[in-house]
Amino acid sequence: MFRTSFIVIILLYALKSQAQVQMAENDKLATFCKVWGFLKYYHPVVATGKLKWDDEFRDRYKQIDSLNTKKEINRFYSKWLKSLGNVESCKECNNNVADSLKRNLDLSWLNDSMSFDKEVVKQLHYIEKNRNQLSKYYIKDEIDGRTAFSKEKGYYDSIQPSAELRMLGLARYWNIVNYFFAYKYLIGEDWNMVLTDMIPKFKDAKDTIEYHSAILELTARTNDSHAGAINLEGFNYHGSKWTPFMVKIIDNKAIVTNFYNDSLSQIDNIQYGDVILKINNIDIEEIIKEKLKYIAAGNEAAKLRKLSRVLLNGDSDIVEISLEKEGVISSKTIHRYTFDELKYIENKDTQVWEIIDTNVGYINMGMLKHNDELEVIMKLKNTLAIIFDLRNSTNNTLRNLAFLLSDEKKSFALLTLPTIKYPGVFTYTEPVLCGQSTKYYYQGKVILLINENTQGLAEFTCIGLQTAPNVTCIGSTTAGASGNISMVIFPGGFETYISATGVYYPDGRETQRVGITPDIVVKPSIESVKSKRDELLETALDIKRK
Repeated sequence: MFRTSFIVIILLYALKSQAQVQMAENDKLATFCKVWGFLKYYHPVVATGKLKWDDEFRDRYKQIDSLNTKKEINRFYSKWLKSLGNVESCKECNNNVADSLKRNLDLSWLNDSMSFDKEVVKQLHYIEKNRNQLSKYYIKDEIDGRTAFSKEKGYYDSIQPSAELRMLGLARYWNIVNYFFAYKYLIGEDWNMVLTDMIPKFKDAKDTIEYHSAILELTARTNDSHAGAINLEGFNYHGSKWTPFMVKIIDNKAIVTNFYNDSLSQIDNIQYGDVILKINNIDIEEIIKEKLKYIAAGNEAAKLRKLSRVLLNGDSDIVEISLEKEGVISSKTIHRYTFDELKYIENKDTQVWEIIDTNVGYINMGMLKHNDELEVIMKLKNTLAIIFDLRNSTNNTLRNLAFLLSDEKKSFALLTLPTIKYPGVFTYTEPVLCGQSTKYYYQGKVILLINENTQGLAEFTCIGLQTAPNVTCIGSTTAGASGNISMVIFPGGFETYISATGVYYPDGRETQRVGITPDIVVKPSIESVKSKRDELLETALDIKRK
């Protein structure tokens, strides 16, 4: 008995020691990724593109991976920093930045005494205070305020990149988010810990599935609805085959709401309004919990919207489901297909506007084109109300609409833009204005319809239209992802995006993650979806009648 207990204690101690060594290894690599990214954007020699910095990562990664003691690791860093060339004193660098502009900037790790000795801390801080103010090779300030990363290599021939390339992808993305993601401070967890957590998942990924899942999980942890890897050919975490129908997740159930291919859906007798309760004998609720960590979005509504697109995907030709049809629950086998086999042609609405319920205007904002605004509003000028349906992707119509709907010029948003001369710092623009002072604006009620499909430009448009007099917003929380976006590429050619500019109400309130809160909350129920009722539109018409 004593011998058994002793062996157990020894094993537990060994496991604990192994875990501590592994954690130290992850911390070491995390620090390396941070130093590499810091130098990429701060060091005057590196930031101007005079060195092949991807190659530097791969070479230095192999070196530091073999180092263990703090002394030899700091010798490595100090020698590396000195080898990059002399950093002259910067007279242009403004280091007295208001704290309100530095909420995304976290360089506290430069003082990490567990990783760095005093000499390396001194070297790193000197680079920060005398950072690059010259040409920027790896970043470009676009005219719309966002930052472009067009110099990043995609390594398109590396479908399953080497460990060095996978780690390069992690370091690249982590540092871009760290310095250029407008809402890093709203992520909801310590971004430094995210790096440490994700290192073994990128380093040890044994196949494409594990690599892809690591990318998805990393991008999802930004909690940015603009993020998430595009499902390019070869990106197969969710599976390469699709059911011929679409679903919407409501109350942890999947309701059939549309079709990629009607004929193929009919083969399995799948109809509009059918409710899927289980997939391969697993409750939808359990599948949602498992997969949500791979879905990048700012709030639950946007996460479920994104998840619904891939919920039934897989690699097999068939899948077992539990189905509720007209109150009867049954199990059945349905087919899946490659997306090409579905021959899907998106059936977009073509009608931009119409008059409904006798004297109410309705505008499909996804169809309204820039410079057509005046013509449409003039046709609806005598209506009692105009319903603007923003449950879609809108075009650049806000400015012209605001001139037609507002009685005066008003500020409706503040923007924050990245400061590329001090990476991590964001500055505020002057208030963004819309509307005009005139008595010839539309006099009826303005009603806005929103839900989780309202994202990005549609949210920005909604914020602007909320300045109209006599306006009511109906629906549910939007996706919470406003602002211009920047593309980031992972080795293997996998693209993702981040919100690169910030959008706020004039009083400083965020829209990121929060979304736009409606004046009247209306969420579709399973029964309303089955009966093809539009509860938001019904509520809008009730308001008109009051």
